[in-house]
Amino acid sequence: MGPQKSPKTTSMAETLKARKFIIQGGFPLKGEVFISGNKNLATPLIASSILFDYPLLFKNVPDIIDVQIMLQILKEMGAKISFQDNILEIDSSKINPNKLNPNLVSKLRSSVLLIGPILARYQYIKMSQPGGCKIGARPLTTHLNAFRDLGVITNETSESIELKIDKKKPLQNKTVILDEFSVTATENMLLFLSLINKEFIIKLAAAEPHVNELCRFLKLHGVNIKTEFSHIIKIKGVKKMKQIKEPFCVDSDYAEAGTFIIMGALSKGKILLRNINIKYLDVVLSKFKKIGINYRIEKDNSLKIAYSPNLKATKIQTMPYPGFPTELQPQTGVLATQMQGTTYIHETLYEGRLKYLEELNKMGANSIIIDPHRAVIIGPTALYGREIRSLDIRSGISFIIAALIAQGETIISDIDQIDRGYEKIDIKLQNLGAKIMRTN
Repeated sequence: MGPQKSPKTTSMAETLKARKFIIQGGFPLKGEVFISGNKNLATPLIASSILFDYPLLFKNVPDIIDVQIMLQILKEMGAKISFQDNILEIDSSKINPNKLNPNLVSKLRSSVLLIGPILARYQYIKMSQPGGCKIGARPLTTHLNAFRDLGVITNETSESIELKIDKKKPLQNKTVILDEFSVTATENMLLFLSLINKEFIIKLAAAEPHVNELCRFLKLHGVNIKTEFSHIIKIKGVKKMKQIKEPFCVDSDYAEAGTFIIMGALSKGKILLRNINIKYLDVVLSKFKKIGINYRIEKDNSLKIAYSPNLKATKIQTMPYPGFPTELQPQTGVLATQMQGTTYIHETLYEGRLKYLEELNKMGANSIIIDPHRAVIIGPTALYGREIRSLDIRSGISFIIAALIAQGETIISDIDQIDRGYEKIDIKLQNLGAKIMRTN
């Protein structure tokens, strides 16, 4: 099934004015929901437009804050952009890289993805430090070390980063070994090396679905890439990207799909998820099956989720793909409040991601944060409506899940965090029967 238009709602400017969600709990979710395009694929695809000397066309691009900020950054550099009904046409062939807006860059972690393509095309970039979710230390060490290993001259301060290719010296090493399985560092290397007509090897590369999809996109345009969910990527770039007429469709967001699976399991209803990619959900579905979530994969690869009253406690350990994704850990934490027994959570990636449990405890959860990477949740416990605050994208959506099953009214503030990663979530939930509204 091809991508559909997103639900009609207010403009992005009006959306940004709303600071709170008010949710009445206890209403079952019933109906169908269309899963939007992957946020973490859309932003590197937008950054990739800098590599091309002609316009690109993308379908199923999520209309979320992070995408809007990324587009605004490029627009202020001179890119021509048309974005409507999830269809994006972007021409970055005549940008001025010296017009990077530091205020916008500092709001968005994905702005780090501009380094690779700008450096490849202009041999120099200076930008302010990128922003993003406050979920722990996220230094650019892995990115900068990778560029240094290739022979790129780098300079970093607390305010900015600067990279330059020495024109007198060609890139040195043919093999880059990343310091960790960093998704954005892997994507930066892919984007950078795509315009260099030599063979390179990236080791300890991330293998997340959005990395695999970025590789698929670059291969369509002539870049020689050999990888299939592997942590070793062989790449040979091109002097000029091959032009294709067909638009590239942004794959559906597996994190949003997993979020709605949990919502369906906890709500006393039944929902159908459309526009999902089952192959990117196999590990998640395996874990959910062991927990006791009732789901069925339909012939058209849609997914039917039913209320699941007999949930069993388990251990949740986040890992790089194909392990259990960190993007679903907070939502699964809410699920754990309704499981029978003690759930152990080991968040291996971000030391700040467990902070949502402090807010969740205000609603009645019985959880203990052992240290920045480990927690236990004892269930089942009843949840009650409270006033809570979104800390980041994933904590914010987890609070929506909690509010949907809580007794009474929940008020969630700082909802711009949620809008950064979830497209029109209130409209989607209203269409399923939830009682949720935006307010200032």
